Amino acid sequence: MLVFLDFEASSLAKKGYPIEVAWVFEDGREETHLIRPAPGWEDWDDAAEAIHHIDRASLLSEGMPHEQLARHMVDQLSGHDLTASAPSWDGKWLSALLRAAGLPRHSLRLRDTEDAQRDTVRAILEGLIADDRLKDEIEHLRAEALAGRADGPPRHRALDDARDEYARWTAVKVAAEQLRYAIRSDHATIGPYENNLQLP
Repeated sequence: MLVFLDFEASSLAKKGYPIEVAWVFEDGREETHLIRPAPGWEDWDDAAEAIHHIDRASLLSEGMPHEQLARHMVDQLSGHDLTASAPSWDGKWLSALLRAAGLPRHSLRLRDTEDAQRDTVRAILEGLIADDRLKDEIEHLRAEALAGRADGPPRHRALDDARDEYARWTAVKVAAEQLRYAIRSDHATIGPYENNLQLP
């Protein structure tokens, strides 16, 4: 099952560390947790705090111990398809959390949410649009589906951002399903798609 995951961090510096994580499953289930810093996690950026509005005192008093959270994530998320909007950054924070808990850093892996969108559209439309046009049509559909969304800037809280990625994927999936219905029922004007169909 697809999972949309996001971290917030103490800073983007080399010694930065994860302070909050959230994830949303494609069926709508979700979790969010503040992370109590591991020993040696001391770096702090006041400018970053001004963006995410999480103070270190809250992490110490309300955060889940990092070892407990890392094991919980492995338990809950192993075997699922984990995605993130910034997999290089979120992968860095995920790796730091796992390693601090003494777990292999590749216990969980992330990929880009945009690739998940493409794979979802491809699975829905494959066989209905000519293979040599499918890649271009996937990008066209993604652009059209997301163009009208008023996402605004990221909220810089993990659950809000994970929900946003889930909503974006859902918008793309719905658009692909609507196009599939239009193609199969052959009762709608489908513009640039009409010359590329492979109708049964």
